[in-house]
Amino acid sequence: MKIAFIGGGNMAAALIAGLAGKLTAGADIHVVDPNGAALEKLRAQYGVSTSGALPGARHAPGEPGEGSAAGYQAVASADVIVLAVKPQSMREVAEQLLPLLPAKADAAAPAGPLLVSIAAGIRAADLSRWLGGYQAIVRCMPNTPALIGMGVTGMAASAGVSAAQKAAADAIMKAVGTTVWLDSEDLIDPVTAVSGSGPAYVFYFIEAMQRAAVEMGLDAEQGKQLALATFTGAAQLAAQSDEPVSLLRERVTSKGGTTHAALTSMAADGVADAIVKAMKAAAARGRQLGDELGQAG
Repeated sequence: MKIAFIGGGNMAAALIAGLAGKLTAGADIHVVDPNGAALEKLRAQYGVSTSGALPGARHAPGEPGEGSAAGYQAVASADVIVLAVKPQSMREVAEQLLPLLPAKADAAAPAGPLLVSIAAGIRAADLSRWLGGYQAIVRCMPNTPALIGMGVTGMAASAGVSAAQKAAADAIMKAVGTTVWLDSEDLIDPVTAVSGSGPAYVFYFIEAMQRAAVEMGLDAEQGKQLALATFTGAAQLAAQSDEPVSLLRERVTSKGGTTHAALTSMAADGVADAIVKAMKAAAARGRQLGDELGQAG
């Protein structure tokens, strides 16, 4: 499988680490990014080929110039193109990709590559419109634990994606964790609220546990060690158990005991309702970003 990455940031680097030498050879991966230092690191670590820009890219003074002819060919001949750029840059990237894709009206043209977008907020319909109606698009929402191979990615395939292309997209994202396929792209916003933004909620709760530990007399390092080990252990227990999380919680909660006191306090403060409200706010913001970034112009 030949894979081109447009963007060589942290998430792209995590995917390349999971792919190179496993799903495909490093030499069959090409990365396009204006950051020369990032490209050099990827070349050294994984043996990928690189170029500083797509054909037709605009540059500020001092930035790398146009992509090489070899880079052009590497992107044009890729089976899968992973779009790993900032959402605000996606429309410009689409304009640069358009000449590399087979013309929609040309029935004699070879089948085009699968486009896998990991950019937040960019809907497949808007990306397709910028690409002249191109339909082989899978939209993904990974999360940051992908950086250590423990991510989870929500995925939605457009109508023009073949079964083989869907399998390829699944294999790519499984290189950094697990995948969840969605029946509708509309569910990407709830996925963003649950798992895409979710690591921040976990870190927020860990911070609060560490603060409480210090306020109760433990030192900062002890609080950190206890909070992190508790989260890691509880998450693994839930993952390995066939029982509902609610039952696991009840087993730790003896009526009149210490855990009961803590959960009663949280319930009185509306913690669960506040978490649900916050996640709905995240989903709403995701929909709003889609509207803003996908505006025609």
